[in-house]
Amino acid sequence: MAIIVNVDVMLARRKMSSGELADQVGISAANLSILKTGKAKAVRFSTLDALCRALECQPGDLLEYRQE
Repeated sequence: MAIIVNVDVMLARRKMSSGELADQVGISAANLSILKTGKAKAVRFSTLDALCRALECQPGDLLEYRQE
């Protein structure tokens, strides 16, 4: 897939654990893992909003497009 998810990069920059982020966002650790590995088929804008709030970043910091 040409969409790269950089949640793990932002987690490292913020020195935050996946569990802590999942709690703040209100999603399960399993769903966060699916998102982090790029296996998610979709992401809700409300989830993206919560991720950006928790990580203090912009959507473009989390999602990247690379042409295949």
